[in-house]
Amino acid sequence: MPQSSREYECIVFGATGYTGKYTAEHIAKNLPTDFKWAIAGRSRDKLQKIADELKSNHPDRVQPSIEVAQLNKADLVALANKTKVLISTVGPFHKYGTAAVEACAETGTHYLDCTGEVPWVYDMVQKYDDLAKKTGAIIIPQNGVESAPPDLMSWMLATSVRETLSVGTKEVVVSLHDLKAAASGGTLATVLTLFDTYNVFQVLRALRPYSLSPVPAPKSLASPSLWERLTGMRSEPELGLLTDSISGATDAPIVLRSWGLYDGGQYYGPKFQFSAYMRAKNQIQGLAIHLALAVGALVLIFPPFRWLLKRFVYQPGDGPTKEQVKRDRCEWRAIANADVSDPNDPRRVLGRMRWEGSMYDLTGVFLAEAAVTIARSKTKAHELGGGMLTPATLGSPYLERLNKAGLKTEVKMLP
Repeated sequence: MPQSSREYECIVFGATGYTGKYTAEHIAKNLPTDFKWAIAGRSRDKLQKIADELKSNHPDRVQPSIEVAQLNKADLVALANKTKVLISTVGPFHKYGTAAVEACAETGTHYLDCTGEVPWVYDMVQKYDDLAKKTGAIIIPQNGVESAPPDLMSWMLATSVRETLSVGTKEVVVSLHDLKAAASGGTLATVLTLFDTYNVFQVLRALRPYSLSPVPAPKSLASPSLWERLTGMRSEPELGLLTDSISGATDAPIVLRSWGLYDGGQYYGPKFQFSAYMRAKNQIQGLAIHLALAVGALVLIFPPFRWLLKRFVYQPGDGPTKEQVKRDRCEWRAIANADVSDPNDPRRVLGRMRWEGSMYDLTGVFLAEAAVTIARSKTKAHELGGGMLTPATLGSPYLERLNKAGLKTEVKMLP
């Protein structure tokens, strides 16, 4: 069905889940009053409860319609044919997400999700990228706190370097500078079930930094120092002491796919590299984080440990209450090193992105604002004509909407 004749601009599939509720709340409260949308899921009663809550909280806003759809291809094709953009928050995506991507790729429906499951995204790129290009479907996975912030920051900094200095970027270093948050049941279920679907070799293949890039990696890449390889730590003057990132391995393939999508890597720069870290207060903490992440990754490989951990975490659909997340926050900082020829005149750009509140609220903002951007704006993603794309391909129109929604961003050239 042509996009112009579809009933809705956006449908939130999974609106009764933890992240889905945040997404629906942001649409109801903040998106244009003429934005035509619906909430969808398997239970009409649960959807009606969400719709009643939205009506009670925002009586002056247009309320969503209700669409019932099961997790099968026929229902999801019918759902996709009703909307320009389908937002899916139904995870774990390696278990429940493929049918929605396939339905959107087949029907030319634009698609957004908030997964961090790179092995699944790797599979989706292999299976549906060509089909989505043929139908014009813009399909953007990992458009939540994983991995929209580092992807957008890398685009911001590379754009600043390109527009200010007319050169490429050699490296973007992103640091998760400040974090106060707790994981939801859906996030924890994803982590604990990923190895039920993928073996170690499949995970390692997908987590290679350039695994999702549409063009080959640069021929000459700088290697970490021996100290960093042993301890996980690195020091940057503007960012401080850094250590391994909890999300770096999932963010890098998305950022480097963006690199490849923008003019075959030439826009960011032919020597571009991406590095992700967390801020460490001191070397003891930095080393402890490095070791904890290494041990944690090993533990997840073994089924008995995963079974035990499942007994002590939130269940899917649950998570911290709004009262518990009132003081949550997250901040990313980044440095871009310009690819300049004079080693005595290094040029660097500093970036900052901050959110006050729940990270799941932020994911809802990312999803909702991306949906209206795709539905109503022209972006790099539209120029590319569809396919498996990234948050950064929504560019300036998307970032402007996010800033208006409360995401604080800053970019400045350093002396």
